[in-house]
Amino acid sequence: QVQLVESGGGLVQSGGSLRLSCAASGSGFNIVTMGWYRQAPGKQRELVALIRSGGTTTYGDSVKGRFTISRDNVKNTVYLQINSLKPEDTAVYYCNALISRQVFWGQGTQVTVSS
Repeated sequence: QVQLVESGGGLVQSGGSLRLSCAASGSGFNIVTMGWYRQAPGKQRELVALIRSGGTTTYGDSVKGRFTISRDNVKNTVYLQINSLKPEDTAVYYCNALISRQVFWGQGTQVTVSS
């Protein structure tokens, strides 16, 4: 069973930076895409960024230019560099992976941005 383990969330001031990591445990599987979604209180979960096995990326409109997703295919790990944080970025950030036609989710990591 694949598990996604996230790290790197926390409390940061507006304008600050964070780096989130998500590692997929196990071996012998083919990861098609890995990415990040977020959910703020009272709002629907939304796409933040995803990266495909070939390296192409897609970003949500609200984070373009501030967030950067990257991936280490050897370590089965995806990273999200978050810069110029705003209070509206406050949310639980969930790692997501499409592996062998199955979708997996991490447990979520809280990012809180103070003004």
